[in-house]
Amino acid sequence: MATTTPRDEITTLEHATLKVPYELLNKKFRAIQKILDREVSHVSSSSADLSEAASHPAATVGEISGMLEGVVQKLSSFKRKAEEGIEQELESTRLCKVRLDHLTSYASGEQTEGMSNAWRKTRVDRMLVDHFLRAGHYSAAIRLSESSGIEDLVDVDIFVVCQRVEEALRNHETGPCIEWCHDNRSKLRRMKSTLEFQVRLQDFIELVREDRRMEAIRYARKHFTAAGSENLVKDIQSAMGLLAFSPSTRCKRYQKLFSPSRWDALIGQFRRENFTLYQLSSQSTLSITLQAGLSALKTPQCYKPEEFNVQCPVCSKPFNDLASPLPFAHCSQSYLICTLSGKPMNEHNPPMVLPNGYVYGAQALLDMSAETGGMVTCPRTNNTFKFSDVKKVYVM
Repeated sequence: MATTTPRDEITTLEHATLKVPYELLNKKFRAIQKILDREVSHVSSSSADLSEAASHPAATVGEISGMLEGVVQKLSSFKRKAEEGIEQELESTRLCKVRLDHLTSYASGEQTEGMSNAWRKTRVDRMLVDHFLRAGHYSAAIRLSESSGIEDLVDVDIFVVCQRVEEALRNHETGPCIEWCHDNRSKLRRMKSTLEFQVRLQDFIELVREDRRMEAIRYARKHFTAAGSENLVKDIQSAMGLLAFSPSTRCKRYQKLFSPSRWDALIGQFRRENFTLYQLSSQSTLSITLQAGLSALKTPQCYKPEEFNVQCPVCSKPFNDLASPLPFAHCSQSYLICTLSGKPMNEHNPPMVLPNGYVYGAQALLDMSAETGGMVTCPRTNNTFKFSDVKKVYVM
């Protein structure tokens, strides 16, 4: 059987651990670059005006001095914003390095067993924090990250922003979501996202719902013409049809647009596109690894109460329910497991059959007979037999 190496584990499970801080660094770099380009333009414009004024014979000392002060102020502003930008980029770079060092320490394979176990414990804590954040348990996630000292290894900040936007949408407020769309406009455009249009459409619907139809028309002229996609033409046409209907209409096409469930749909779309933006999977790493483990252990016997194995996680009630939609494990070789002890029945623990036909491992029956004076009791039927009546089973 192939052995999983630490490097394989990192490659399989830790993509988002490095990808998220890299995307944040890239986002900050581009935003700061735009700010600095704008500041450079201001400084260049002021410098050109100063040079032109200085070359003019009629320029006074006061005018030149005032313009010079303006250039100095713009240079000071440029310096301040450059320092702020560098500080933000250094913080993002530090975060990338912390995570890279954390993963490298395990991937190298040079850790002792105790260090590897501690690293895996930290990974479980990170998985739990990520799962809590996705489930909306922000306070629990923050407390766990602080108590475990893993603030730099989890993406709390991203989900806190996500919480603020989702909470606003639940309260039927679109401002924070539109602001988020503006902050990430270039990437959303490359993703061909329709989120901003859908949020604008919801604003339009609410104006119609409040019977502010002229204001809704002005809003549509301002924002729908900027949508610019042929794929959205039908949506725009349907939206404009709302002007002829009231919120109590029985027309199914427009009932759907007036439905409050559109707010939940917006929350779902925002969440999906936020994950896509940072290349996060739709499910938490904890959920993915748990499903992979359960599907590797799941067999038809896990759903037959009389065949439950005390040592099998899937046979326990909580995991049994979680594993129900998952496929069964592909087993190329069958194994006999003793339902008394949960241990495999093999040459060291041969299968033994009771007179009633039920089979158990020899070790479990020997231990039982030693405690009961040579008698064994079948746990399924509660029938008691002498150990001497038990026979060995030979499997061909």
